[in-house]
Amino acid sequence: MFSILGRKGRGEKFCDGHSRRDFLTIGSLAMGGLALPDLLRAESQLGRGRSHKAIINVFLPGGPPHQDMWDIKPDAPAEIRGEFKPIATNVPGIQIGELFPKIAAMMDKFTVVRSIVGANGGHAAHQAVTGFGPNNAPAGGWPSQGAWISKVQGPVNQSVPAHCSLFYKTGHGPWGDPGNGGFLGLAHAPFRLVGGKGETNKTENMVLQGITLDRLQDRNALLNSIDGIKRTVDTTGSMVGMDAFTKQAVGILTSSRLVDAMDITKESDETLARYGKGDPTFRADGAPKMTENFLIARRLVEAGARCVSLNFSRWDWHGGNFKRGREDMPMLDAAVSSLVQDLHDRGMDRDVSVVVWGEFGRTPKINANAGRDHWPNVSTALLAGGGMNHGQVIGETNRLGEHAIDRPVTFAEITATLYHQIGFNLRAIREFDLRGRPYYPVDPNAKPMVELV
Repeated sequence: MFSILGRKGRGEKFCDGHSRRDFLTIGSLAMGGLALPDLLRAESQLGRGRSHKAIINVFLPGGPPHQDMWDIKPDAPAEIRGEFKPIATNVPGIQIGELFPKIAAMMDKFTVVRSIVGANGGHAAHQAVTGFGPNNAPAGGWPSQGAWISKVQGPVNQSVPAHCSLFYKTGHGPWGDPGNGGFLGLAHAPFRLVGGKGETNKTENMVLQGITLDRLQDRNALLNSIDGIKRTVDTTGSMVGMDAFTKQAVGILTSSRLVDAMDITKESDETLARYGKGDPTFRADGAPKMTENFLIARRLVEAGARCVSLNFSRWDWHGGNFKRGREDMPMLDAAVSSLVQDLHDRGMDRDVSVVVWGEFGRTPKINANAGRDHWPNVSTALLAGGGMNHGQVIGETNRLGEHAIDRPVTFAEITATLYHQIGFNLRAIREFDLRGRPYYPVDPNAKPMVELV
């Protein structure tokens, strides 16, 4: 935590009744975990941001069951087929699971990828947020999608970070990890807007109280003189990152833009009802089922964010697969369909790409506990927006949903597609790790998917 103390005359109070020792605590926002630096230097910015390219990355921690969602296997034996039936969509010839009727009704705005291969097999968001496996990482680690976007394109507006995270921290750290700055440094790590179990909403802490911008800048001069000494002995790049955080913090704290984006009470009752009421219960080794975060993601992009990542519920269903599916899938259906419809209604569908996926699929055969176990052989994803060619299915698995038999797709290919649609020239962008070795945002062998672009 970091506090900025304000002071008036001894014993005095401000006009709002707060004492002379009122302060701003920097550290938590929206259900926790918003880390800001010591602070200072300010730039107030008003009004709506210009239209810009962005990515909303929805991670389903635990491994969602591909054959119960968007790759239904009605011709498989009962012990593989399961309890859910396929339903028709508004695109002739495409069927998806019966618990996704809202997405089915607008399938022309979606693409289903049924043949993702190359999953690492461990519980981690790593491949879905970086496009790389966890092994053979460069010095400093793999940067996430948001880190690359922050580095290459920078903020749209200084009062809203380019890289925002609505990932909840979980029991297994990697499940709640939206990726970080990697070798690109702290300056491009995610700006965390939610935290972990037991953390409460602290949005009010984003309002400066009891201190003027002039006094804030005076303190900045002192901090700069101290930081100058530290920088002379720093060789890791961390101080550069902290300087960037400082500038970012002041932009945020001197504007209401980010706070307003997080405030969904500004939306109509009709809009709130479409997204549905989330369940804030913290899932062990997962995330709360916060459908509201899909709406917040849209609002963050409108405010200026370029990459927003979020996680939703817990999908590691070794038991009770179909019971959990009946609980979680309709909520996901409502949230995703509402997000994508909003993007279209607001003219953002050509600029904002949406991806919904997990770390791997589930076993074709249902186990003795009515669950499905880990299955890294194949998984699925849902894509929308971004000006991509939608209303199609890419890839195919065999009759039992065991492996890809047509058009295998890698995490890196989907990541390359998202980068392409946000405006990256993947051949021209190159940065160096902490040992001076060059790297690209995605494996150079991975190309944007021609079916989509």
